[in-house]
Amino acid sequence: MQYYKGYEMVIGLEVHVELNTETKIFCSCPTTFGAAPNTHVCPVCMGLPGTLPVLNGKVVEYAVKAGLATNCQIAKYSKEDRKNYFYPDLPKAYQISQYDLPLCEHGWLEIETENGAKKIGITRIHIEEDAGKLVHDDEHGTMIDCNRCGVPLIEIVSEPDIRSAEEAEAYMRKLRATILYTGVSDCKMNEGSMRCDVNLSVRKVGETAFGTRTEMKNLNSFRFVVKAIEYEYKRQVEAIEKGETIVQETRRFDPDTGKTYTMRSKEDANDYRYFPDPDLPPIVLTREQIEAFRAEIPELPDARKAKYMQQYALSAYDSEQLTADRAMADWFEQVAGQTAYPKIAANMLISDILRMVDSESFSCPIAPDQMAKLCDLFGEDVINSSTAKKLLQRMFADGIDPEKTVREENLAQINDEAILEQEVRKAAAANPKSVADYKKGKTAAAKAIVGQVMKALGGRANPVKLGEITEKVLKES
Repeated sequence: MQYYKGYEMVIGLEVHVELNTETKIFCSCPTTFGAAPNTHVCPVCMGLPGTLPVLNGKVVEYAVKAGLATNCQIAKYSKEDRKNYFYPDLPKAYQISQYDLPLCEHGWLEIETENGAKKIGITRIHIEEDAGKLVHDDEHGTMIDCNRCGVPLIEIVSEPDIRSAEEAEAYMRKLRATILYTGVSDCKMNEGSMRCDVNLSVRKVGETAFGTRTEMKNLNSFRFVVKAIEYEYKRQVEAIEKGETIVQETRRFDPDTGKTYTMRSKEDANDYRYFPDPDLPPIVLTREQIEAFRAEIPELPDARKAKYMQQYALSAYDSEQLTADRAMADWFEQVAGQTAYPKIAANMLISDILRMVDSESFSCPIAPDQMAKLCDLFGEDVINSSTAKKLLQRMFADGIDPEKTVREENLAQINDEAILEQEVRKAAAANPKSVADYKKGKTAAAKAIVGQVMKALGGRANPVKLGEITEKVLKES
């Protein structure tokens, strides 16, 4: 992390996650994404007079599971409150949320940074209902879609423990992975089921007091979170250096310009006039209920990460990468269980396959048993790294069998040292300048000889043996 003009950033994230319930939080309207505007609404989620909300029990269950997965303490007694504000996409002019007695508190997640592992504290997780959506149209102006009104959310509020855009992204990815493992949300950022508000302030390195923070709303991709933080950090530092005062406000990030813009002055808690919702009873949980929810949570990313480091001798960083998506971790484990070279499988997955798959959710067309075959071919020196990469691309695109393809297309690596030395001597004789350059101390000249041999043998030479033999022949020449 490089500080700009001696200032450090202090970041806390508020992450909103839509829960995977079939119906909304206080009514029986469906939560299906993508329905025609204003078709999944009823008098309750529209807040019409005379209606009464009834809490969906699944919302509490899913929120508790998210809290347990993030090492939170679960409240046996909590309540719901009305958060009052006036905005076009909130039909009843208040949102049912939680204020002073949230469902989950005092949690943490561990991330990997350039300086090693770091814990990011989680202040609280509370349940609330989502608001509607404003749709801006050049022809018709601004319209309101209320389908999202009443969709159940959890808001996950971190401590201000984040000190860089990279840490913010790592925390977001770890949080997304953890929630995905529990199954309580699909966390599809492109559909808005996971979105982030960034609270950011700056201060001189070494200071302990917080600066004035701004909030950037509704960032729905990791890249936008990083870009928004980088811009806002620089904007605040430059403003302070000019003698300007940072104003506490809500800002929006424009991905087209990469800049943040003022939306409105930032509200404090007392501006929302919170009070307990009179239509909803308190949420009371027993220890038995909480433990029953805990028992249903599968193995989480940190447990898998520790297992990969111990069982497969993988680094903390690689293990973190592999466990970032439950489907990816499941696929990797199937491959690792069928090959003698799980570390090769991990390297190929991280360096090659992740570039080819959809970044939002992992789905690989290569069958685990076929991937295991490729790892064995490479690990046992049957093929070299160049051939392995080419085969991997063909397996991803066309589903070829690597063993059959290597056999039928004669792609096996040439390990015979006599053949390799013969080809090196031919290449050296044909490239006297490279030999002369090598003798003058230009060791990079050996690469030209290696390239010629690789070309002559169709890229099938064992690169390690070829390099060693080339060095030997050139020194003798």
